[in-house]
Amino acid sequence: MKIVTVIGAGTMGNGIAHTFAQNGFTVKLVDVSEEALEKGMNTIFTNLERMQNKGSISVEDKMKTLSNIICYTDIEDGIVGADLVIEAATENLDLKLRIFRKLNEFCSHNTIFATNTSSISITQIAAVVAHPERVIGMHFMNPVPMMPLVEVIRGYNTSDEITEFIMNLSKKLGKTAVEVHDYPGFVANRILMPMINEAIETLYNKVAGVNEIDNVMKLGMAHPMGPLQLADFIGLDVCLSIMNVLYDGFKNPKYAPCPLLVNMVNAKKLGIKSGEGFYDYSESKKAEKVAKQFL
Repeated sequence: MKIVTVIGAGTMGNGIAHTFAQNGFTVKLVDVSEEALEKGMNTIFTNLERMQNKGSISVEDKMKTLSNIICYTDIEDGIVGADLVIEAATENLDLKLRIFRKLNEFCSHNTIFATNTSSISITQIAAVVAHPERVIGMHFMNPVPMMPLVEVIRGYNTSDEITEFIMNLSKKLGKTAVEVHDYPGFVANRILMPMINEAIETLYNKVAGVNEIDNVMKLGMAHPMGPLQLADFIGLDVCLSIMNVLYDGFKNPKYAPCPLLVNMVNAKKLGIKSGEGFYDYSESKKAEKVAKQFL
């Protein structure tokens, strides 16, 4: 295993590329635009700088990591010669299926296909390739370079050999690999997202305000971040997408997304990425906080 292709230079994709590159792999980072790749590489550089300033890596480590990453806007060029391809595109089934059909067309039959999906069926994705036994889920946590967990999800046809290989590979990255089976939401989001959705229902029903709900969970349940703040961090559109996967998969009303969540996504109040969600992350709000320090 020498060459790893990561498809998608967004939050998860650039974090996965960073992690593999820092562990000595040659990484081919693929996205549809130069702008997306530049933004992803800037994030990697910033994170490496932060690690260097903390003394956890050297200047040489930082430069070696950056030199291990090659960027591509053409997916066909980016997947040539890859031993492992990790898809980290937007959480959209149609998009993922298009990508995997392309992988099936241009990759070697020995290439392992992984998806970083947080909820979509591995079995369904694997159905569009000739060798579904070589398709597996690698659900990294955000921020990828820091978070120790990888959910390794085996689809209905995923082989024991590929599962064992990916478990061991995750350990080589310094991660704790947990094997789970292919059911909606897997483990992490089957538990986490209904909790976030219930916090939104609690707000929707006017039981308490945003800060009050988050403080109860932080101070009373020892959560490092309240569920509403965490939803902003994840992205409310992502939360809604996962809730819809759970609802469609189980046909159980308890997984129905809260109307408030639906309305906020429709209003483009997506959390940190849009500048506003349950909290305000706008530049004016940042300026207000700075001004208060001098009052």
